[in-house]
Amino acid sequence: MKANLKFRTKFCYGIGGLGYSSMSQTLNSFIMFFATAVMGISGSLVGIAIAISSLWDGVSDPLVGYLSDNTRNRFFGKRLGFMFFGIFVIAFLNICIWSMPASFSEIGKFLWLLFGMLAIETANTCYGTPFSALAIDIAPDYNEQSKVQSFKTVFNIIGMILPSILMYFFMSSISIGVQQEYTQEGYIKIACINSSLLIFFGLIMIFSCLHHVHKYNIYSTQIQKEKFDFSKLLSGYFNILKKKDFRMVILGYSFATIASAFLTSVGMHLFTYCYHFSSTQISMVLIALFGGAIASQPLWVYLSKRMDKKRALIISLSTIVFGIFLTIITFLFREFISTQMMFFIALPCLVLCGIGAGAMYSLPFSMYADCVTLEIFKTGQNNAGAYTGYFTFSYNLANSVALLIIGFMLDFIKFDSTMPVQAMSVQNGLGLIVFFGCTIFLSLAIMMFSKFSIKRSDVLKIQMTLEREECSITTDKEYKDINDEKYKNLSKKTKKL
Repeated sequence: MKANLKFRTKFCYGIGGLGYSSMSQTLNSFIMFFATAVMGISGSLVGIAIAISSLWDGVSDPLVGYLSDNTRNRFFGKRLGFMFFGIFVIAFLNICIWSMPASFSEIGKFLWLLFGMLAIETANTCYGTPFSALAIDIAPDYNEQSKVQSFKTVFNIIGMILPSILMYFFMSSISIGVQQEYTQEGYIKIACINSSLLIFFGLIMIFSCLHHVHKYNIYSTQIQKEKFDFSKLLSGYFNILKKKDFRMVILGYSFATIASAFLTSVGMHLFTYCYHFSSTQISMVLIALFGGAIASQPLWVYLSKRMDKKRALIISLSTIVFGIFLTIITFLFREFISTQMMFFIALPCLVLCGIGAGAMYSLPFSMYADCVTLEIFKTGQNNAGAYTGYFTFSYNLANSVALLIIGFMLDFIKFDSTMPVQAMSVQNGLGLIVFFGCTIFLSLAIMMFSKFSIKRSDVLKIQMTLEREECSITTDKEYKDINDEKYKNLSKKTKKL
């Protein structure tokens, strides 16, 4: 039976997501704005590039998960070798994407973005999918899994705040999208810092978990590898969709991901061109949003214990919807209130959205881990990497579709990156995209999560059964060892006689 994780191991595992989260958040939140408003690429082309890369990221997730499940490396085990390779490649490609030559034609910039995103999403899969599966491998029970996810969530959210803080320092004195060269220079500096953080914290996590893997022999090299079969991998995805609880978590989180894409990808346009916030004010808004998510972590941990994960998650999503409703009111009255006053009015609304979003960074993953735990118990096979890949494939597919739609919507409302002040029809269009996109898909997410049926007691029953079986095996082995020792002692006495 595995020993409970030490605080140091949980801490180091969680901190491994800090640099990765900061890099990913910068890319997800700012690339649409950077490519359209700063580099001048049309929204449709940007949407196509990001959608294709996100779709490829989703396709590659189950593949890398499958490969890591069947890796038998004596030093790195199943997951850590992929992650070691991934951090260095991601760090390099991240800087390349933001260094897009401004002198290129629109098609040249589009191709730079497309191939850069395809490459970095491939490298992201090598780190992100094994990283998520590793939590299932090293956490021995229900409570430990929740604790590991909590550490991961806290550092993920800290990483999500970092881009806003870096934006404050490196682009605080400019009007975003107006001074292109200076703005791009700020993005490149942020990319260099993110890449450095990714390598530094990634290596801390890898070698800390490597020590735990070796000490407790987490992975056996004696287990026979499963022959690669793509059709089996594909059918496995459709098989888990047939299972109700897997399906509800996957669909619920996919809808929530689409809502998040509307908020983060178009939010920068909204705050810049509708609310007329400066880059300093936008960075403060984002800090407030993610700060609320961090501050709410103890609340959601407490509620998930008191009323189960599903109910706590539904409350959190409902809180986001209410926060968005309040933000809609500020949007409608933005022309009658000064920008400075509107900033202080909108800030609490976004803090409320952040508090609601806090549960979204931990509870769906923990609920999915519960589904995987039950499935491993039923089948007797640990395919956590493939299961994790199926999960990420689903929400990446949803994200790619959302970004493709957003790109075409920006062109449809006639957003013009060369205009520092957008027409009122364009501003209203941006507001409709954000508010209705978020509200509709968050409501769908609530509907899906409400049908999730696994409870804490279900997982605990299975873990108690496994512990009894392990104790029985241990007792039988100890009994045999005692008898062997008695036999040896008796033989020595017989020889003496």
